[in-house]
Amino acid sequence: MNLFILVWNYLKARPLNTVLNIVLLSLGIAVITILLLFNNQLQQKISENARGIDLVVGAKGSPLQLILCNIFHIDFPTGNIKLSEAEKVARNRLVKKAIPMALGDSYNGYRIIGTTQAYPAIYGAEIAQGEWWQKNMEVTIGANVADVLQLKLGDGFTSQHGLTQDGHAHDEQKFVVKGILKRSNSVLDNLILTNVESIWLVHEVHHETDGQHEEEKHEAHGEADHDHAHDADFKPSSLIPSVAAGDSIKEITSLLVQYRSPMGAIQMPRWVNGQSSLQAASPAFETARLFSILGVGVDILKGFAYVLIFISALSIFIALYNSLKERKYDLAIMRSMGAARSTLVVTILMEGSVLTLMGSAIGLLFGHGVLQVMSVFVEETQKAGISGIVFYPEEWIILVGSLLLGLLCAIIPAVQAYRTDISKVLAGNG
Repeated sequence: MNLFILVWNYLKARPLNTVLNIVLLSLGIAVITILLLFNNQLQQKISENARGIDLVVGAKGSPLQLILCNIFHIDFPTGNIKLSEAEKVARNRLVKKAIPMALGDSYNGYRIIGTTQAYPAIYGAEIAQGEWWQKNMEVTIGANVADVLQLKLGDGFTSQHGLTQDGHAHDEQKFVVKGILKRSNSVLDNLILTNVESIWLVHEVHHETDGQHEEEKHEAHGEADHDHAHDADFKPSSLIPSVAAGDSIKEITSLLVQYRSPMGAIQMPRWVNGQSSLQAASPAFETARLFSILGVGVDILKGFAYVLIFISALSIFIALYNSLKERKYDLAIMRSMGAARSTLVVTILMEGSVLTLMGSAIGLLFGHGVLQVMSVFVEETQKAGISGIVFYPEEWIILVGSLLLGLLCAIIPAVQAYRTDISKVLAGNG
């Protein structure tokens, strides 16, 4: 008889034990698979989204929060900084490029970012439809924003104050979609991009409706009505040319900085942090700290998965050992009909291997399936760009490891089968 068919019949003869062993092992493998996929993709996304940004300058507070908010857009701003102070940083000889960021509003959970077109250029963004924003209240949206919110070119919408859907609606001003970005698998897919002036305008109009004086109204809109080209004394800001350099009223959320030379990494953070109202945070340092924080939770879940796998291995060993006792007569009959000792050993080893391989294969499929379902139905997983249809070479290690585990569990029962004395068993004394 074919050995594989024989082993399969043995497993079918004990369906409850077989299913229990496979379920235990597959659960452990599934947890490890989910952690592997999630952790690898998350690290990859974090590294890609932080590329091209050497330093984030913002208001005093948590440096990790500053990074999470202004690079990954998953936290709240630490506050605002004066445009005049940001200009001082941008003018530093160690700074190659400085990109202003103005945050604070969102639309249906997707953040509206006031910036310049140098920001999407960091990620190599390209237009799929329409064009880049040019004027105030024009936006260019990410691929996920367009897909989920069903926004098309020319559509208008009003923003909500804050980063949640229940914030105050700025009904006085409406944004218009001018362009849709190609999918870049970066943070841009989940953003609504416009110029900094639009963010100012929305909030200034909001303050006016709350009782701002006429003189303050004139100040808020002066730059829109005044032709700076005919003002001999006007010197444009290096960050936002529509505003005068050194403006002490306008504020932004942060500044994304690229160094001119490696010396910037040594001198710039210390120089910025030495100023009373500014804080500098290094994406490389803070993301490493973030990984260490996430690593604690990942290690705990891995420990839980390893416990499941250990229990499964113990269960497989006990099942094989008890099965051997029940099948001693069958094995003796096989020997008496000419089967070699090695055949009995191979049969037991195959039984352990088939059990663990089935459990591992089901666990891998289950892990990928769970993560794919999460990527479709869980909004945060979808925004993070986590997918269940990504495969890593480490998964082969899981399969090979499961095979070795099955062989290890079957070694002692296999040795017992090898040592079985057929004469005693057939005589009823085994």
